[in-house]
Amino acid sequence: MSARSPLSKRETGLALKTAVLYGSVRSARQGIKAARFIVSKLEARGHEVELIDPMERQLPLLNRMYKEFGAGEAPPALESIASVFRAADGFVIVSGEYNHSIPPALKNLLDHFQSEYHYKPSAIVTYSAGPFAGLRGLANLRAILGELGTPSIPTVFPVSRVQDAFDEDGQAMDNAYEDRVGRFLEEFEWYSRALRAGRQAAQ
Repeated sequence: MSARSPLSKRETGLALKTAVLYGSVRSARQGIKAARFIVSKLEARGHEVELIDPMERQLPLLNRMYKEFGAGEAPPALESIASVFRAADGFVIVSGEYNHSIPPALKNLLDHFQSEYHYKPSAIVTYSAGPFAGLRGLANLRAILGELGTPSIPTVFPVSRVQDAFDEDGQAMDNAYEDRVGRFLEEFEWYSRALRAGRQAAQ
């Protein structure tokens, strides 16, 4: 898709609500910089954004899915995330690569929910400390997201040597990321608006 200037909220209807899911809980994690970068770029484009960080949310290991709790019985961490997911128009998944797959904390986060994802798009950001940008886990993540009901958009946003790509606040150290992220998010917005319109029409 060609790069264009972001459309105003008035031109596109209500602001998109986007949940950014980050998957690492390691003490020396660097991918959080990429997550902060994505959050800042979404906010600059007018999105209402919520960063879901399992280190902050302290999710339990999956025993019962959110849907398996009775009304008012789910742990507060699950209830708060479910509320964000239900309101979201789409999801941006920020994932490293662990043994050709995704981090266990991200899989745990994703698997707690189900219907909250349905008929909403996802977009994938991958990263690594080396040159391959976490892409070897991409096919695995695409399959998981499709099974959950949040199919991923065709374009991905890979980040090599993430420790050097952004500062601690998520500001890009290389202007190439600034150019690429616009095209990536524009495609995500197209799918988010299209599927939101479809959900509204089905109500």
